[in-house]
Amino acid sequence: MFQTGSLKCKVHNIKMNQGGGADYEIPVPFFLLTHPDGHTLIDGGNAVETATDPKGYWGGITEVYWPVMREDEGCVAQLKKMGINPEDIRYVLQSHLHLDHTGAIGRFPNATHIVQRREYEYAFTPDWFAAGGYIRNDFDRPGLKWAFLEGESNDFYDIYGDGTLKTVFTPGHSPGHQSILVTLPNSGPMLLTIDAAYTTDHWEEKALPGFMSSAVETVRSVQKMRMLASRTSAQVVTGHDPDAWQTFRHAPEYYD
Repeated sequence: MFQTGSLKCKVHNIKMNQGGGADYEIPVPFFLLTHPDGHTLIDGGNAVETATDPKGYWGGITEVYWPVMREDEGCVAQLKKMGINPEDIRYVLQSHLHLDHTGAIGRFPNATHIVQRREYEYAFTPDWFAAGGYIRNDFDRPGLKWAFLEGESNDFYDIYGDGTLKTVFTPGHSPGHQSILVTLPNSGPMLLTIDAAYTTDHWEEKALPGFMSSAVETVRSVQKMRMLASRTSAQVVTGHDPDAWQTFRHAPEYYD
């Protein structure tokens, strides 16, 4: 588990109608799964460009979410510290294409980028209220290798075919959001909710997210994940919870 800095915002940007104008700072994670058939990067956090020119790279969204990040916190730099070169990554698995998750796209030359087709298509023509969350320069790049998943029709897609890494279609935060179920030999199942449940309050159905494409889909996706976690006894890793994030092992520590 890695962190590309944080985002400064307000509580109500994360938990709808809560916190008034209180300040809030949330972690921006990404994840690495090492595998004999090639490594997978799950999201990529903030693009490294935000470390030096946040407003120039992200534009007006920085008035709501301000990135706090150093250049050495970019995903490529952090992986190199672990002895993993860009050429070593086989897959970049995107939960969705919002700006705080796309820092890995196009930075790993041998990687196939896996995303829901619904998310990819929406990112090019988002509705007005969602447009600020997509930075086209992150994903509209020539020469990228893409593989598209098709929502419910191939839900629980098994990336390696051995049960280690499966996608879970969880729309609501964005039209094509997917969460990730990782099953490790010793640590067992871990459910990465990503932005389908920002925090423990979202997981426990005590809050709606401050941003979503559909409230109905958001609620139903949380219910789906809760059932999955109960059935598999998975450890739940929420997407941006500053308190819960501190309880997990961060690189160079790891789960196996």
